[in-house]
Formats: sequence, structure tokens, C-alpha cells
Amino acid sequence: MARLPRLTLPGYPHHVIQRGNNRQPIFATMDDYRHLLGLLHENAKRFDVAIHAYVLMGNHFHLLATPQAEKGLPQMMQAVGRSYVRYFNDLQGRSGTLWEGRYRSTLIQADPYLLLCMAYMDLNPVRAGLVAEAGDYPWSSHGHYAGLRADKLVTPHPLYWSLGNTPFAREAAYAELVRAGIHPDQQAALTQSVLSGWALGEGKFVAELQKRTTRRVQKNQAGRPPAKAASD
Repeated sequence: MARLPRLTLPGYPHHVIQRGNNRQPIFATMDDYRHLLGLLHENAKRFDVAIHAYVLMGNHFHLLATPQAEKGLPQMMQAVGRSYVRYFNDLQGRSGTLWEGRYRSTLIQADPYLLLCMAYMDLNPVRAGLVAEAGDYPWSSHGHYAGLRADKLVTPHPLYWSLGNTPFAREAAYAELVRAGIHPDQQAALTQSVLSGWALGEGKFVAELQKRTTRRVQKNQAGRPPAKAASD
């Protein structure tokens, strides 16, 4: 069966994951984390992609980003991926691929899934047992949104601004949202959608989305397809 093209549309938030080949580490030093963040910042500006959130883990990373042009996200990911592999291979004296194939991504409905996706990403290091709280992890955008540090890579989505009328109110509301965690069903939906490439959203949103692309946006329902009407 032919592989579906990625679902990428401008103006919508996309959840992206890139894994190391065979789950191997993609960072060897703290400078490697900083280098990848620098590449993301440089190429997000170059290809007009707003990065709303991120988390860099030992053998993979997640992004939540909105491209302004149809090819913006794939162009950014290709440029970052190629540059980082050259950098990493040169320093480590290695050759060959670093990534587990192409990156995976899905398009998500901003409300209600964008803030949930941000919390899902922030809690990744907690679920992995690396830190006790999201704010203790230095390689995610959580610190920016919780008021712990300023991060030049991050462009907040309008939904974040709706959390409060002042910076303090927004930071407190977001930190509480993350502390509250997300339901296992929501976590499973976010994971499955990014790995499968099917859009994540409510029925009306998905129907409207389908009008904008010839690529299927959700998996066909199981069962026999409806019979076609007889032609006149």
C-alpha cells in the first residue's frame, strides 16, 4: 500500500515528532541540545513557521508548530534534520543516518487540543522519570510559559493569551494546567494521532478540514463502504 503524504496545511497547528534511529540517542552533550534549538530557531524564521512548544528528549523530540506556507514545515524539518546530522556525525566520528526515517506529524484542532498537547509535551520528561516536575526540565518550552525563563524560539499561540489578562495570570494558569496533568485517553489520542498522521479534532472540524485537501484526513471507518448509487 502506498504511503500517504503528510497532512500539512498552513495556518493550523501541527504536532511533530522526530525519533532517533532504533531509538538511539540523538544528543551526546548539553551543547548538542543547544545546537538543535539554534537550528530550529534559525529555520523557523527562514521558513515562516511559528513554534509554539517543544521538548527535546534523549532519543527524540516533539514540536508544536504552525506553518504560514504549505511547504514551510517540511522545508524547516528537512533543513534542521540535515544540518543536525552533519553536525552530530562530525563530532561523534560517525556516519550514516541518525533519524528513524522521516519525521511524523499530524494536524490538530487548536481548541480543545492545543493546550493539552503542550501539557502532554511538557510532561514527557516527567513520564520518563527524568524529573519530578515539568519545570525542572531545561529542554522544553515549559519554562517560558510558566515564567521561569524567556525563550526566543517560542511563539505563543493565541489560545495561550486567553489564559489570563496579565503575564502572571497566564503563567499561573498554564503551570496549573500542566500540574493537573491530562487524562490517559487524551494522552493516547495525542500519541496515536501523531504516529498515524490522521488529523485530531471534532467531527465538524475534520469535515471542514477535508474540504481543504484531497488527502484523507482521518482513517476510514471499519466496515463495508457504502454502495454507489446507480447511474442514470
